[in-house]
Amino acid sequence: MPYQPGSVWQYDVPTTGSTHLPPDAGYGRALTNQGYGFEVAVADLIDNSIDAGADKIVVHFLRDSERILTLLIIDNGRGMDDAGLDAAMTVGRRREYDDSALGMYGTGLKAASLSHASSLTVVSRTKRSRAAGRRLTAEGIADGFRCDTVDARYAQDLVDRYDGVIEWQGTIVRWDGVRAFETVTRGQSDHYLSKAISRLETHLGLYLHRFLQQGLKLDIAVWDISSGGEGGIGEEVDHIAVEALDPFGYKVPGKKGYPKVFTAPVEGLGEMRLTAHIWPAKSKQAGFRQIGSLADRQGFYFYRHNRLVQAGGWNGLRNPEGHLVLARVAVDLPAQENSVLSLDVKKENVTVTPAFTLGVEKAVDADGHTFHQYLSDAENAYRDGSKRTEIVRKAVTPPGKGLDPKVKRVIKEELPEKPGEEPISFSWGSLPRDRFFELDRENNSVVLNKEFREDFNDGRRGGANDAPVTKTLLYLLLEDCFGLGRWERSRQDRVDYWNTILLASAEAHRARRAQAGS
Repeated sequence: MPYQPGSVWQYDVPTTGSTHLPPDAGYGRALTNQGYGFEVAVADLIDNSIDAGADKIVVHFLRDSERILTLLIIDNGRGMDDAGLDAAMTVGRRREYDDSALGMYGTGLKAASLSHASSLTVVSRTKRSRAAGRRLTAEGIADGFRCDTVDARYAQDLVDRYDGVIEWQGTIVRWDGVRAFETVTRGQSDHYLSKAISRLETHLGLYLHRFLQQGLKLDIAVWDISSGGEGGIGEEVDHIAVEALDPFGYKVPGKKGYPKVFTAPVEGLGEMRLTAHIWPAKSKQAGFRQIGSLADRQGFYFYRHNRLVQAGGWNGLRNPEGHLVLARVAVDLPAQENSVLSLDVKKENVTVTPAFTLGVEKAVDADGHTFHQYLSDAENAYRDGSKRTEIVRKAVTPPGKGLDPKVKRVIKEELPEKPGEEPISFSWGSLPRDRFFELDRENNSVVLNKEFREDFNDGRRGGANDAPVTKTLLYLLLEDCFGLGRWERSRQDRVDYWNTILLASAEAHRARRAQAGS
């Protein structure tokens, strides 16, 4: 029935037709201003790789001697053909997602990438289609949402270059004109990469920890194209295997009987399960201390399809406070979208309505204990732990590049770090025949004699983090030789006789290998 002016209140707004309005080219500028942090943007792209069935993913920084050039993310997922690439690069198009997919809105690839880079290139191959690629630039979007087709020969060459990851199928996402990289001044690339990779490793290890625990292989690598290397195309100078950072990975709970499962009656959703944990007081485990401020990390940990989407915060239930730093609650979001709990486009925070917090207030476990009793238990565990005296270990200069990440993580768990100190790195270099190692105190580096490298890698070519036992022992021996003022003769004498003894040990090791091979 047509609308009659002056009629009673209309609950549905009447319409007389519709018009299709394509987005203005200025919409492209909005894609570059979504507020994505660097780590959040990379994680969003990795979500796409996981949705494509990838079990091997590499985040690859390319650099030369002076600059960081570009970033690539390579996976061995199902890949895309030409039609799939066109759909993926269409701005504003939302595709259909599986019930277990990590993607939600269909904007992540473009928005996350163009928030940081001026050019986004996607090259892909399926088992049944050749390598193909598309490129989207800020200029192309302004020019009527133009998407460029990548030369098929280049697409194939790029896929072939990463045949260690992409065997029959897979995808490569490439960022060029990364704004953060362009701000790094000459000579500061090493420092920037060290910090950036450390933050990225922590973020990915935390937010994807369930996938990493289930077998996902996720690496971060740095390739220096100016260093010659095999075939003149450069060489790998750093490589990190991302390990799971489980925010609930304690060995013994902070209070007996935990974790406990509470059931919260949430209007509009029914019953929700809250798995309440209490960490042991003063824990040094990475999943407790190395994922950010303890005050910020208390509270709710929301998961969507096993992917962490919020790491801490009480969402209006209460304010964070020091006595609750041991309290963490795991919540799996409902599979279907709803009006009670909503996730932001960056998959970083969950917005809740009062229905959720009211339901948590009424939550009980199987024995009738209330959620408020849980919070009281967490406070008491904190207070009891604060009363205990502990041995204070001497702070150390942290380990850096060249030492296996697993070793670095344990060192950080066991020993406090000296604030403001540059990490001690390890590398192989050309040294005199009578030296096993040398100290580069100006650059906080330990240089090992590369003549012995194969001996400590069973005759194989080692990677950036090879010979972990040798490097770890050297770190423990030499850590207090860095960050000093005056260099004492007695300390130099100690370094000299360590060198002599270790050199004899290396020669003995080489002789035994030669004897075993003869």
